[in-house]
Amino acid sequence: MLTVLIDYESGNLHSAEKAFQRMATEVDAGQVIVSARPEDVARADRIVLPGDGAFPACRNALDAVRGGSLLEALTEAVETRGRPFLGICVGMQLMARTGHEYSETPGLGWIDGAVTRIEPGASGLKVPHMGWNDLVIDSPHPIFDGVETGQHCYFVHSYHMQINSAAQRLAHVDYGAAEVTALVGRDTMLGMQFHPEKSQATGLRMIANFLTWTP
Repeated sequence: MLTVLIDYESGNLHSAEKAFQRMATEVDAGQVIVSARPEDVARADRIVLPGDGAFPACRNALDAVRGGSLLEALTEAVETRGRPFLGICVGMQLMARTGHEYSETPGLGWIDGAVTRIEPGASGLKVPHMGWNDLVIDSPHPIFDGVETGQHCYFVHSYHMQINSAAQRLAHVDYGAAEVTALVGRDTMLGMQFHPEKSQATGLRMIANFLTWTP
């Protein structure tokens, strides 16, 4: 089995690569590589789209790789052939219909939602939402095997996805007056707003769950 972490120059992939390789070894999930090659995405059994930075910049970077052929390969693999997919941080946000960071930017349209600035209210909490926060599981899913409400994950972001379909929000965290979407999913697609590779045992468990998930 092959898992491909997509490299579109939108984040440091070193820690993610090491975490996925470690868990792939532990659960016998085959090879993990980092690649920007459309042919690698096309042959992948599982695909991971990380992302750091602003939504428009990440979307433009993804569109630009190999003249758009990487995005074509990703769309074909996920939408047509149903390969298990995981978006991380801005990689998750790109799954939305629209992003509203700096300018209105179309997303991939895989999750029925929009990415907007976090509004924690009058609690004195700052944006970005940065550090550890406790998961609240909204819907059961195999990604949560061995994970419970109250376990914490590591976040760094100023924008979050507001979901129109409650069934597609799998978990959230509370941040003042805001319910921040933490994990989304539908069909063979999953997205994590937090960084599982930086979330210690909880994050590693969810990486292992993704690598062994059979949708």
